[in-house]
Amino acid sequence: MVYHFRYNDIPLQYDDKIYKQLIDGGIDDLLAQHIAHMFIRDPLQVFRERIEQDDTKSTEHFETVQSSNWMNMRFKPPPPDSEIGWRVEFRPSEVQLTDFENAAYCCFVVLLTRVMISFRITLILPISAVTENMKRAQRRNAVLEQKLLFRKGIATCNSPPCARGAGCTLESDDVVEMTVNEIINGNGNDFPGLIPLMRQYLDSADVDVDSRCTVSQYLSFIQKRASGELQTLAAWMREFISEHPEYKHDSYVGDRIIYDMLKEMDRISKGEISCPKLLGDYCTKTDSRIPMAVRRAEEKLIVSTKKQS
Repeated sequence: MVYHFRYNDIPLQYDDKIYKQLIDGGIDDLLAQHIAHMFIRDPLQVFRERIEQDDTKSTEHFETVQSSNWMNMRFKPPPPDSEIGWRVEFRPSEVQLTDFENAAYCCFVVLLTRVMISFRITLILPISAVTENMKRAQRRNAVLEQKLLFRKGIATCNSPPCARGAGCTLESDDVVEMTVNEIINGNGNDFPGLIPLMRQYLDSADVDVDSRCTVSQYLSFIQKRASGELQTLAAWMREFISEHPEYKHDSYVGDRIIYDMLKEMDRISKGEISCPKLLGDYCTKTDSRIPMAVRRAEEKLIVSTKKQS
């Protein structure tokens, strides 16, 4: 698939000298542009004692620049002398108040990658559309009031029949506007929604009952966030402030309001109080305490490893 010419539709500034060096070293044109683009700026920080490095054996200087480029996705080459492969880091998500929320979003991202691979769907958009989506997503109450740019059909000609409901008559680059609810839950017409596709994938996967129950709660939670049945953290914070007795509806948020809100958020995060507007009535089987049997097994493994070394 030759996608790059039509999807990389924003002029990219990059360091010509580094680009040429990479091309001369046999690096692919697109990857060379990507890396040369990162080097148009100096790194944010450099540790004095780490300046002298053997670049033939260490990638520390590259990682210093790489780690200070905050994009939606981070392409991560494998480190030297490691079995770790090529990786892509998903970066737009924000840390939530509770472990349940964080687990739900992590699970969603992982399942989406599995659906993309198994059903051979494509979610590729032009970079200009991604940039526009980020602008729209930052507006107030965007999850309910904004429409995002999304592919009209996400299935390819190689997609199995179970994903053909995603618009697989012909492979198309058409981009349309959809609400978050339509993207996540489907539009009831020609687009099934990402989570219904995930449920199809789980139906065909070998998943034990307990895990399926937990994952189903995660997906249901995200569906309700997308539809507006549950509030986002931003909506909850705005409502808390607007209903606080000391707020005068003059856009001034005093110290007392901030303190009360943070205290409430801390109690929700620790599970001391429930918050149905934000979290619903979901529960998780995850326990932060390590079972005694597992702890003893780990201790034996550590002792055995020390003896061998």
